[in-house]
Amino acid sequence: ANDHSIAVQYAAAALALDTGSITGFTVTKKSIDARGKKVFILLTANIYVNEPFHPRTHTPVNFTDVRSVQHQVVIIGAGPAGLFAALKLIENGIRPVILERGKDVRSRRRDLAALNKDGVVNPESNYCFGEGGAGTYSDGKLYTRSTKRGDLARILGLLHQFGAPENILYDAHPHIGTNKLPQIITEMRRQIEDAGGLFLFEQKVTDFKLSDGVIKGVITASGDTFTGDAVILATGHSARDMFILLDSKKILVEAKPFALGVRIEHPQELIDTIQYHCPVRDVMLPPASYSLVQQVQDRGVFSFCMCPGGIIAPASTAPGEIVVNGWSPSKRNNPFANSGM
Repeated sequence: ANDHSIAVQYAAAALALDTGSITGFTVTKKSIDARGKKVFILLTANIYVNEPFHPRTHTPVNFTDVRSVQHQVVIIGAGPAGLFAALKLIENGIRPVILERGKDVRSRRRDLAALNKDGVVNPESNYCFGEGGAGTYSDGKLYTRSTKRGDLARILGLLHQFGAPENILYDAHPHIGTNKLPQIITEMRRQIEDAGGLFLFEQKVTDFKLSDGVIKGVITASGDTFTGDAVILATGHSARDMFILLDSKKILVEAKPFALGVRIEHPQELIDTIQYHCPVRDVMLPPASYSLVQQVQDRGVFSFCMCPGGIIAPASTAPGEIVVNGWSPSKRNNPFANSGM
């Protein structure tokens, strides 16, 4: 039996109906409850009984052409923040100009291969810098502890529109996977360019154009100048040179807490056994994850960025650094799990 037929059987039993009367269903939420000895897959669904089944439909966002508009905004960085800022600008009739210090998705692969195989770090093209930012080649988790969540449904819908699987719309902890993200990021860029947005790679911003205390544009390492009605900084936490530039220009920078720790690795089978209370994980269950929190001498110690069936990757952005990150493919089928701690 497959997932669909099993779900129909359970739905029929819950509703005291014959399975033949259920013409279809769409899942609206899915989660796993492994707190007790018996593990439950929890589904919330719209069930169609003796009526035509209407599959889930998605109304794509239509992006207007902004080639000839008067207003444009410069975006520094083509990571998630920069990409979604560009899409939102286009929706509002404003042309985005995206400047990315790194390379496009395809070109990044060669630099990542050199880093993984030979330990050679390209300071401008690595796991952190390049099209899609750190997320392109490091996992694609779509959930957060942050309470500043915004319109999550809109973001998930857009990712699905650009090729992410449908299950991200209802999974409690949605995940895309490193193997699928590059193509999704590429489709996002194509949409931005098709609408008239400008994408420029290997354009590292080194200075701001200021007028009466207002940023009017930026200057790149190659000497090019780009101006706009506003400038959006979407550079990520690893662009330390940007923090130095902001400080040198006496522009206020506010510190934000972030998680820094070590990355630990263990056999995925061990995590499955502990979390699912059984020697062998059932085929209906995904590779297990975990979250640990403990107070030690009045300080909080916690796990973060847990990657079931994942890989530990070198995330250095400069020679001489030892920095790692973790990621998982979409199937999370590697033999080891890892987590920040």
